[in-house]
Amino acid sequence: MEILKVSSRSIPNSVAGAIAGVIRDSGEVEVQAVGAGATNQAVKAVAIARGFLAPIGIDMICIPAFANIVIDNEERTAMRLICQTR
Repeated sequence: MEILKVSSRSIPNSVAGAIAGVIRDSGEVEVQAVGAGATNQAVKAVAIARGFLAPIGIDMICIPAFANIVIDNEERTAMRLICQTR
């Protein structure tokens, strides 16, 4: 499964386009965000991506989860948004 990493400076429309493209190609994608700002941008992107996919008949769902990742030799908790077609 492809992983898209989102930061607090990511542009939701751009991330949404990437999500929609991967969903069209493979049917699933994982969006990862660390921190409140990044999670905010990721959730906005998922909502926008649903709007991009709905007119072409794709119903995308999102399953939230947590992941432990290592950044600069430090363990952090990331928000995982697992997006799949229904």
